[in-house]
Amino acid sequence: MARKEYSAGMVKLPFWFSEFKKMISLLNSGMSLSEIKNLNLKENIFSAPTEARAVQIFNTVSTRVKALDSSFYNLFEQCDIASQKLIALIAVMESDTLFFDFMYEVFREKLIIGIDEITDSDISVFFKDKQLQNERVAKWTDYTLKRLGTIYRTVLMESGILERTTGSRRISKPVMDRSLELNLKNCGMEMTLRALTGVR
Repeated sequence: MARKEYSAGMVKLPFWFSEFKKMISLLNSGMSLSEIKNLNLKENIFSAPTEARAVQIFNTVSTRVKALDSSFYNLFEQCDIASQKLIALIAVMESDTLFFDFMYEVFREKLIIGIDEITDSDISVFFKDKQLQNERVAKWTDYTLKRLGTIYRTVLMESGILERTTGSRRISKPVMDRSLELNLKNCGMEMTLRALTGVR
């Protein structure tokens, strides 16, 4: 993935799986992103409550879609819903460097050492480490980091790899479809594959 500056932008960006699915479907039908952008403004295809939110959904979801090689688009429609959610999660990882690092440094490590839960303190320690390593993150408020942690947990739950339980949040290790695994390897995305499967 192209390493971008760390960003707290995800604090206001949900997983948006159904919107991601709709955009992939429109691309596979032959539409361009600019055509989808115009259709969104005319017909509110994502059922956004305001035009500003419609624009935000398009901008975010199109950024995630563009972060993937186009080979994922056709693969997406051939997969079951669990694999589709994994592809949407991969798109979030590829478009947000900090979230990618969280998946690689926290989620992957949990799988490697055989601990099947992510705690609030795991997330706090991750952000504290990043504040020591990165000047930009060091300037973020505790409130921003708390919101970011909440979004990370929500994205993991909505993608199906963290169970929706109160208290402890148990990891549900992804079952990687063979065709998805091969596509990740063919696109040079071994680090992403390792992050999701817990491989050193």
